[in-house]
Amino acid sequence: MERRITALRGHYIVCGIGRVGSNVADELAKTRRPFVVVEHDQGALDRWLERYPQTLYLHDDAAEDDTLRRAGVLAAAGVFAVTGDDSQNLMISLSVKLLEAKVRVVARLHDIRNADKARRAGADEIVSPDFTGGMRIASAMVRPHAVNFMDQMLRTDEGLRVEEVVLPQGAAARAVSALLPRSRDYMLVATHEDGRWVFNPPDDHVVSAGTALVLMTSPQGRIQVERLLSA
Repeated sequence: MERRITALRGHYIVCGIGRVGSNVADELAKTRRPFVVVEHDQGALDRWLERYPQTLYLHDDAAEDDTLRRAGVLAAAGVFAVTGDDSQNLMISLSVKLLEAKVRVVARLHDIRNADKARRAGADEIVSPDFTGGMRIASAMVRPHAVNFMDQMLRTDEGLRVEEVVLPQGAAARAVSALLPRSRDYMLVATHEDGRWVFNPPDDHVVSAGTALVLMTSPQGRIQVERLLSA
């Protein structure tokens, strides 16, 4: 298995496969993104493997440098520090950044008061399930149709998601219409360029390398767009 992990490039590492981590890994699986699970609790790992027996995994401590190297952190696209322990997630964030500063880290925190510590440890994004859960509850009250739309989108057979694809370095500046032919497989919602958002960009809007395209699409549609942008 470690030989298969070593061959990965641009994958994700999920540190902790408990209640939150299993939802993270489930989303990665549904959207066809390669990932490795790192979990020291054999019971939690066994429960996950019952659902996804083909998962690449390490039964080890995710805060250890050697474990992260074996999980392919030097070639990874990102690391999810989502164990049930804030201190462990801080240590994972720090360890990742000391090994490879370019790898993106998203950390889970129970206590949002630890956010500054997590950022100093190297976390690029911090998520508190209690905070986001509260926001979701409020949204269900004040914007029920929008919330229902998002919920139904996630349940479609097509696996629709709001995704982002970044134009690679060296890509020539091109109009949106020339870059992305109209298709039922994806819909361009916005672009993010030079620190600003352009919502519902017109066909003649010109984008260049480094621009993030935000789309509503299926996993297959995302892969199609990635191929178009790299051509």
